[in-house]
Amino acid sequence: MKKSFYFSYEAHYALSQEPSFQESEIWLVLHGYGQLAEFFIRKFNPFFNSERLFVAPEATNYAYLQDFQGRVGANWMTKHERETAIANNHRYLDGLMDSLLQQYSQPPKINVLGFSQGAATATRWASCWEKSVSKLVLWAGGFAHDMQLDLAREKFSDTELILVLGNQDQLITEKSLEMQQKLIQSLEKEVQYLHFEGGHELDHETLQSLMDSSDHC
Repeated sequence: MKKSFYFSYEAHYALSQEPSFQESEIWLVLHGYGQLAEFFIRKFNPFFNSERLFVAPEATNYAYLQDFQGRVGANWMTKHERETAIANNHRYLDGLMDSLLQQYSQPPKINVLGFSQGAATATRWASCWEKSVSKLVLWAGGFAHDMQLDLAREKFSDTELILVLGNQDQLITEKSLEMQQKLIQSLEKEVQYLHFEGGHELDHETLQSLMDSSDHC
């Protein structure tokens, strides 16, 4: 007989700087499979400033990246107890964002960037979160195939949706691109595509263009 037990859990996250709670925008950035938040957030270091707070939650599932020793990475879920992991992720991200936003007298603009596995996690969460996301960037990943489309259509009606792909990304297949195209058509929403010369990685120049466009909004 298998049952579940609900309890409080401590999770970790990284910040670009100590918040002043005067920032005009927050970038919630979700790392990919096998990464850690403290290293992932460093990719955004050139774009740190007093008006912009980067928040990098760390997924709560950990494993050795090779064999049974050495480097450790985190992941948002595996196929084992997948639905439980998704629900836990949503409670985690809800709680983290609420704890930050309640300290702002003027609500900041919220942007979300999900990389690789973090992209699907970002779409599931952002489509259910009670607040709205200004910009949703899916990098080297895409919309979750099990995302609730009715909720997503309404939630993303005023959200700028951007897909970023490296033209040498070996993890992006024709089949996955076709699946994404079908999901996007079902969303009935225009999606902007950005391409760069590179693989399964964050590209500085493309990040720069995203940050520049955010500054001009």
